[in-house]
Amino acid sequence: MSEMEDARTHSQWWVLLAAGVCAAVLLSGCRKQDFPQYPANYREYAYVTNGGSDTVTVLDVVDVRIDREIPVGRNPVAVAGSPARNEVYVVNSGVAGGPAGGLGSLSVIGTEKNAVEATIPLERVPLSIDLDEYGAFAYVANSGSNSISVIDLKARQEVAEIGVGDEPVEAAISPDGRTLVVANRRGNSVSVVDAAARKVRAVFDGCPGAADVAILPDSSKAFVACSGGHQIMAIALADSKFNPGQADQLESLLDVGRAPVHLALKPDGGELFVSNSASDSISEVVTSTDDVGGAYLMGDEPVRGLVSSDNSLLYVANFRSQYVTAYSVDDGRRLSPSIHVGDGPVAMAFSSNGFLIFVVDNRSDDIAVVRAGTRGLFTILPTGRGPNAIAVKAFKVQ
Repeated sequence: MSEMEDARTHSQWWVLLAAGVCAAVLLSGCRKQDFPQYPANYREYAYVTNGGSDTVTVLDVVDVRIDREIPVGRNPVAVAGSPARNEVYVVNSGVAGGPAGGLGSLSVIGTEKNAVEATIPLERVPLSIDLDEYGAFAYVANSGSNSISVIDLKARQEVAEIGVGDEPVEAAISPDGRTLVVANRRGNSVSVVDAAARKVRAVFDGCPGAADVAILPDSSKAFVACSGGHQIMAIALADSKFNPGQADQLESLLDVGRAPVHLALKPDGGELFVSNSASDSISEVVTSTDDVGGAYLMGDEPVRGLVSSDNSLLYVANFRSQYVTAYSVDDGRRLSPSIHVGDGPVAMAFSSNGFLIFVVDNRSDDIAVVRAGTRGLFTILPTGRGPNAIAVKAFKVQ
């Protein structure tokens, strides 16, 4: 089959799929009369990184359609939207299929034109990005260089490189901007960095396969998933107004399910939900006391959690399935039925108003659009190959 015939067949297949989705949801399932109304100058887009296509798919949230696909660097793996400028930042690992070497880069996408405006060189195999609350600096974990790149986003250049542990895969900046917490996967450790001095001030060993990081809204405590075992690490952070004069301290190691890979924090910071990928469950942690409240079966290999803005619902993406599971936080129970999406849900994001949930399906190369109010599938739209991360950016044009 020629490339043109293959593309035509793929396009026809998506038309049939969209029609099938519309038939599967109620008669009004693919109508938008009940959607929010936006002012004429309002824009909102979802940006999906496609690791297998070296592109970013841009979804128009207002009209719920694919806007375009933007070429970026090799193997994009992470994305974040600026809180200060109409920009989105894409981490390109520089290698196909995983951390094996090669320099990475950061693509700066201007959201008003949805085009790459700059490319910033990074170190070896960058895998994650986090921004401070002002959108002034980005912190990128370079797993192949055992370092964190500090990027001045206005100047669009790396201004510092901080040496940390072996194979850092996640770096999170505290809400107060004072502390950077780094998960070193191969080093089985956590590095705590003074963000102002850009120096490591503490290292905590004993976290096998350190993976995801969550920091409380008051910056007093960090939690790190130890994906190589069955625990998460709780660290009381120094230099916060709640811990004056106190050094960074290991508070506890909490037993959860097997292979915890993601931490979903309630917006109010009161509870933390752990996706235990090898136990098909989530664990619920009370963050003030470090008590593990219980474990609940979710689905086949849960890998990502997303909590609603009102703290009432947790959505869990189950990678080895075609389902997202909803869990009622107040009632402590899983809701039925589960939400049928594409194959291999791996990342999720809310629209800015919380009306829609976007589910990135890694195996079927698509994005499922779900109505949060009814937990019903609205439509499925195609992405590039191997989609893996998502960020949503809303703004008004002048």
